[in-house]
Amino acid sequence: MKFLDYEVKNYVAQALKDLHFKEFSTVQKQVFDSLNKSKNLLVKSKTGSGKTHAFLIPIFNNLDEDLAEVQAVILSPTTELANQTYKVAQHIASFSGKEIKIKVYSGGKDRTREIEELKSGQPQIVIATPGKLKDLAFDENVLKIYTAKYYVIDEVDMVMDEGFGDDVDNITKILPNAFKMFFSATLAEKIQPFLKKYLENPIFIDIKDDSKLNIEHIWIPLKYKEKMDMLDNLLNIINPYICIIFCNKKGDVNTVYSHLKDQGKSVAMISGELSIRERKHILKEANDLKYQYIVASDVASRGIDIDGVSHIINYDLPRDFEFYLHRAGRTGRMNYTGTVYSFYKDLDGDYLDFLSKNGIEPTYKDIKGGEIVDFKGRNTRQKRVRPLNEIEKSAIKHIAKPTKVTPGYKKKRQKEIDKLTNQFYRTKNYKEHYEAVRKRKESKTK
Repeated sequence: MKFLDYEVKNYVAQALKDLHFKEFSTVQKQVFDSLNKSKNLLVKSKTGSGKTHAFLIPIFNNLDEDLAEVQAVILSPTTELANQTYKVAQHIASFSGKEIKIKVYSGGKDRTREIEELKSGQPQIVIATPGKLKDLAFDENVLKIYTAKYYVIDEVDMVMDEGFGDDVDNITKILPNAFKMFFSATLAEKIQPFLKKYLENPIFIDIKDDSKLNIEHIWIPLKYKEKMDMLDNLLNIINPYICIIFCNKKGDVNTVYSHLKDQGKSVAMISGELSIRERKHILKEANDLKYQYIVASDVASRGIDIDGVSHIINYDLPRDFEFYLHRAGRTGRMNYTGTVYSFYKDLDGDYLDFLSKNGIEPTYKDIKGGEIVDFKGRNTRQKRVRPLNEIEKSAIKHIAKPTKVTPGYKKKRQKEIDKLTNQFYRTKNYKEHYEAVRKRKESKTK
């Protein structure tokens, strides 16, 4: 039947109506429009743009509900993201008149029980983390994924970041004929060899502005103020529905969490120190609105979906530019709006250049008298106006630009240039001094 101008199965349409779909998102429309071109898809799309339904709807539309074999494989980089995808898939399947067998395979499950169940029958849709899929499909040879007609990798860049490269390579090798849909928030250089190896001339879909219009980015200078005091002042002004506070260090996560808890706030903590089971429990409670504040490390910046996050606070700006986008992607999802507050000290111009390329132009504010006010005193980089002399030009030529751009690389390179410049000056002065002494000696001899 037709639903929002696209042909979908009746039960899929019922599931979408149950979610009050008024229109498909940009990524969903572009994926659906590309499906009849018989080419694999590479999709660059930010978190929260609706990509889960973008790949699940085609899978269900082409699923043979009577065929008891693996028909779709969906790889997720984390247990949390795998479980989220599973919930969305189960919701769609619940409207089908026939039973659809969907299984999620990830850490923290009863492995022996999974193996025994697979010996007696196969799921139709498999959602798994790479390590667990390798274990069941290769090491134990009980999960028969080679029959899959659809193969999805969700967050390809994150999968590679997690060190699953070899596992994913082996999995992809045995699915040469499956229709591939690879989704990623970024297309980093390190994943290019993998993409070129398995996606020959794919349709490339680049979604650039689905979520940015829903998010306001506000940067607040720390100057000489204590960061914890600034956090207290900010929290006294805003009244978030749900707020995630991101810290770079695990120690700061613990400190901020304890500080807010001592104030009597409803707060939870998510970091890499917690087990998968503990993180899953906290996420369930967060979605049940038990907490107003969640203090997190970057383990929560990708793949964790907490409905209704209204505010993000970067207690620390992430060192990796990309993680700013991932953190911000926790709010402003779909039709909601969100605000991202970031504390900063030394403003790295490269950071702003990167954000600008991604359509983000922060507004600079300050906190005074219990209010958020405009801040016009932001330090800007002063351009060098004095012409460079030959010694300085020579030093610059000797310090090569790095092949990999990292936060603050320009400052580090400038320090190296300054150091070498000083060495050149000292060498030149020494030579001039030596030459002057030689000439004086020669004149006395004459």
